[in-house]
Amino acid sequence: MTLSVIIPALNEAENIGAVVEAVLRAKPHEVIVVDGGSMDATAEIAAQAGAIVLTSPPGRGLQQRLGAERAQGEALLFLHADTKLPENFPAITAEILRRKNIAGGAFRFKLEESGLVFGWIERLVDWRCRFFDLPYGDQALFVRAEVLKLIGGYPALPIMEDYELVRKLKRVGRIEVAEEEAITSARRWRRLGALHASLTNIACLAAYKLGVSAETIARRRRT
Repeated sequence: MTLSVIIPALNEAENIGAVVEAVLRAKPHEVIVVDGGSMDATAEIAAQAGAIVLTSPPGRGLQQRLGAERAQGEALLFLHADTKLPENFPAITAEILRRKNIAGGAFRFKLEESGLVFGWIERLVDWRCRFFDLPYGDQALFVRAEVLKLIGGYPALPIMEDYELVRKLKRVGRIEVAEEEAITSARRWRRLGALHASLTNIACLAAYKLGVSAETIARRRRT
């Protein structure tokens, strides 16, 4: 099963080269970096590291939709620029997507830093996946290209795009979370504070489920 890895990026010059090189070592079909108008050398570094580089207006949902439309792989994996995959991720992805009644998958959530607070965040994410079948984008969501096309492509939303993708996938099958971990940066939790970041995520989800538009949520989150 050929695999395209799609990485939305914005001002990720510090991380993008190492991320692309690590992904390419696993020999996927292609790595596509979709740059959302970076003010630094993100696009140039990604191209030098071996990625196909596309440009897009900013917005993770819009960037990932553009990357998915360009991708040639039979399966697509959406990777945040601050997240590290297990070395054998192509085999893990293919094995899960070949299972019966599977619409998509993700990896277990792991933060790059240890500590009591970060440990509790990891447990909460694990419970969310276990009891609500709801992984998020920082767990490297993956899906067959034909299934993504069936549900209308990657949601081009300014926020909640990963939740909307999972919601649509669950209409056609199960979401399987691998035992292997995707290790993501704790920089957002450090910047905002762990409690504030977690409560913000919960508030955004609640508002979206109550019918508030993604555009409104994104606008209020920026203020």
